[in-house]
Amino acid sequence: MRPMIYAWLAVGGALGTMSRYAVSGWVVNRYGPSPLGTFTVNIVGAFLIGFILVLSQDRFLIRSDIRIFLTTGFLGGFTTFSTFMFESMGLVEAGSLERAVLNLGGSLVAGLIAVWLGMTVARLV
Repeated sequence: MRPMIYAWLAVGGALGTMSRYAVSGWVVNRYGPSPLGTFTVNIVGAFLIGFILVLSQDRFLIRSDIRIFLTTGFLGGFTTFSTFMFESMGLVEAGSLERAVLNLGGSLVAGLIAVWLGMTVARLV
């Protein structure tokens, strides 16, 4: 791997992390404390990875170094699997098993749909 790619990964990760904080914070400020901020970030990230990878790998519209910056760097910092798991466990421990199952199942189903939508939209470009 070229040495410069590490710098781009670090920049992408930092931008993704700051974006996650901003988007999740906006959702929590608007709708109150809940896993909805993490859910939103993960679904947006799922859409974006589907969109970017189709543009990069199927349509060849994004160079591989930019793809790595966007997916591994930015989206790696943006999406939040560990937070998603921690918040789901918090719901279980709080006795909200139904909400935990809804968060887990909803994230998986909505995430798959978001990746599919991202791929579909990219294929229309």
